[in-house]
Amino acid sequence: MAYLRLMRPANLPTALADIWLGYAASGSLLKFSGFFNYTPIDFVDFHWLCWATLGLYAGGVVMNDVFDYALDKVERPERPLPSGKASRPGATMLGFALLAGGIGAAAQVNFLSFYLALAIAGAVLLYDGLAKHHVFLGPFTMGLCRAGNLALGISLVPERLAQVWFLLLIPLLFIGAVTLVSQGEVHGGTKKPLWLAALLYLIVALMVLGLGLWSKFHLLWALPFLLLWLAWVLPPLWKALRTLEARYLMKAVKAGVLSLIILDASLAAGFVGVEFGVLTLGLLPLSLALARAFAVT
Repeated sequence: MAYLRLMRPANLPTALADIWLGYAASGSLLKFSGFFNYTPIDFVDFHWLCWATLGLYAGGVVMNDVFDYALDKVERPERPLPSGKASRPGATMLGFALLAGGIGAAAQVNFLSFYLALAIAGAVLLYDGLAKHHVFLGPFTMGLCRAGNLALGISLVPERLAQVWFLLLIPLLFIGAVTLVSQGEVHGGTKKPLWLAALLYLIVALMVLGLGLWSKFHLLWALPFLLLWLAWVLPPLWKALRTLEARYLMKAVKAGVLSLIILDASLAAGFVGVEFGVLTLGLLPLSLALARAFAVT
């Protein structure tokens, strides 16, 4: 159970949501082989990428606790490693095994997926070991990990990534904003990074609305999910802004992390239809159920 806690099971559905969105953006659940020419995609490759993202995400959060061992002994002694319920060598082996498994699963799809998985693993280790404690580099690197995860989903159809690369800016900015909020979840925060996070949330919403100008994206399908996302993330962030207390910052971070499923559902619906948006949103109850037993942040 201690090693399972290290993998943050409640967060794993959010990683799957990125792949599902990438699946939709790669060509409306069909393989893109020309401007208006589509052929069915190999569903097996989709499964491999789902396993790849689970390995990469779980491995990343395990290694996060490995790198934070000394700090957690002071700030979070109840965590599995400082409490002694899991060993640091065991966690290190588990983390690298999960990352390697994620890379191996991506390699089953194509070379682009393999290289993206390698890059994500590298960015994860950079964040865990160095960038996390940097005011700017930390949010940017974490956002880069999520952008890479979306790219991993789109890599089902490699040529499609060059056409929809701008979608990667959405998770880059949003998860960067959530990471800004998280910097105060232990000792409390300050208003400046929280206002910056709020601004980034607004920019993300405007970016999704802006996609409505693109003929390949149906804003009316995406709009209900986008409104749900705003209703989910803004109240906790506002409460954190007013109080600057660590407990409310933690709630804002939890809301932000889990809301990525809603944001992905909005974008997926815009590409494919409301039905696939609802299917992607179905990952949220799973994540919430797991969050009752396992920590999100």
